[in-house]
Amino acid sequence: LVDRTWIPRRRSASVVNGSHHVKYSPAFVTPSCTNTTAAGRQQHQNAPFLGVLEQSSAKKSATFQHCIMAAVQTSVQNFDVLSSVNEPLVNRYASRRKSVFAETYDPENDDDDDGARAIFPKTDEQRSRLCDSVKNILLFRSLDKEQMNEVLDAMFEKIVKSKDYIIKQGDDGDNFYVIESGIYKAYVGEDQKHIHTYEGRGSFGELALLYNMPRAATIQAETDGQLWAMDRQTFRRILLKSAFRKRKMYEALLDSVPMLKTLQNYERMNLADALIPRTFTQGERIIKQGDVADGMYFIEQGKVSIRIQQDAGEVEVSNLEKGGYFGELALVTHRPRAASAYAVDNVKVAFIQTDSFERLLGKLMDVMLRGMKHYRYVDEPVWRMILEACREE
Repeated sequence: LVDRTWIPRRRSASVVNGSHHVKYSPAFVTPSCTNTTAAGRQQHQNAPFLGVLEQSSAKKSATFQHCIMAAVQTSVQNFDVLSSVNEPLVNRYASRRKSVFAETYDPENDDDDDGARAIFPKTDEQRSRLCDSVKNILLFRSLDKEQMNEVLDAMFEKIVKSKDYIIKQGDDGDNFYVIESGIYKAYVGEDQKHIHTYEGRGSFGELALLYNMPRAATIQAETDGQLWAMDRQTFRRILLKSAFRKRKMYEALLDSVPMLKTLQNYERMNLADALIPRTFTQGERIIKQGDVADGMYFIEQGKVSIRIQQDAGEVEVSNLEKGGYFGELALVTHRPRAASAYAVDNVKVAFIQTDSFERLLGKLMDVMLRGMKHYRYVDEPVWRMILEACREE
């Protein structure tokens, strides 16, 4: 923080005239008000954690993470906005301190039918231009194809006339805009200093997709034009609900692996977050027999052919579909691939790196030993190979 030191509100109790009083110290204190002795500095550094622990001591099940979240929640309305290094030009003119408010949304409690979501028709050319306009914006870079299509579908048209104000500095942010046509100028300050001109392309107001914070500049149309807009709640709903669905699907995929049956719920959730989506086109080789085994694959979509190289050539030994998995022995033996895998059609998989797995859960053999009786995928010779490899490592 720039000019204040953040300390959670700490509760203290006192008895005055037989009454029990509870008072709270300020959530923010200036450095000049803090104790400058060595002991005081140490106490000052520990204050956020001590204050939260005092509030949470009655909850025996509270964890360190819960304590941190409690500390954040005590000062959510006094949050400092720190500017990004690569922020858009317009955002650089925002005042030094802003109030930021974020709405809550629980995708698990959202029972709306996905088929009922709003879709605003667009031509292929318009969708292509929209995609080009947003692909370099940080908020959109991590979207997969499905999420991007949902976002583009939800953007609605806004027709503007010359001299119309699209947004005004200081107003609450509501929508994010992508320019379809027209010329727009950006102004800041009471004297309306001109800082930028958008000529038929570009976007502005992306911070409105994250926070309900005052606009950093005024945007006025110089000509008639057309914009595509998206509101914050729709954007967050698409992203959060999509991420929620994907996480549930990943957890189900992990739960289908016999050797991972002994995972605790929190372990399965952490592992689901570490899965990496990958896509392969028809006929593309996913893994090659003899290559270094670096991880395991789960099939989200499509079919995969498993083949083994023999004297007469490659022979198919298995054909896997959605919900299947392969490469799991890479998590145990770290030996070269025992077979090759090919995409029968367009395939979408989730990949877990061996390093990520071991960083989260440790050696897989330790996980398997919790319930070895559940694992029936490999025969006895392979079991002996696994055990031998684990002993060597």
